[in-house]
Amino acid sequence: MASRELIILDRDGVINRDSKAFVKSADEWQPLPGSIDAIARLSKAGFVLAVASNQSGLARGLFDSAALDEMHAKLQSLVTAAGGAVDYITVCPHGPDDDCDCRKPKPGLLERVGRHFGTTLNEAFVIGDSLRDLQAGSAVGATPILVRTGNGRTTEAALSGSLASIDVFDDLAAAADYLLEGR
Repeated sequence: MASRELIILDRDGVINRDSKAFVKSADEWQPLPGSIDAIARLSKAGFVLAVASNQSGLARGLFDSAALDEMHAKLQSLVTAAGGAVDYITVCPHGPDDDCDCRKPKPGLLERVGRHFGTTLNEAFVIGDSLRDLQAGSAVGATPILVRTGNGRTTEAALSGSLASIDVFDDLAAAADYLLEGR
């Protein structure tokens, strides 16, 4: 697989509504307007879609792996119904103080995606709403893209250095339009 075909999405704030109290169940997991259709359009165009998400609510005991599986089954079902597919989902289950290598902004979670698909990530896209998503993408040589949903507006105001010139879009649908135009 050519890595340019790979898009790695953050979950909360990019695909679904985020919550300061954590998204803890499939009922609380609500897609952002246009996000499911955007994933389906990218998938139908031949992109490989992965989701890589910090889920410290597991370590905090706010929900269990069965609840997380239900959230992801809901995501998969909605995308499938729209004619697309999410090819791989991986999460960091650790808390912020666990010193793991997979919690973004560390690159371990994205490296796991690369290993899963047997590819380098230097031509992949990483779409996120938080600085840690963008930093993880940069750390693996991927092209980071910011969306203004979730924490995106706050993140945009704080961009500096090498991240100051990245592409920024209002939402995942607009980012998908951009990527599809470039095909």
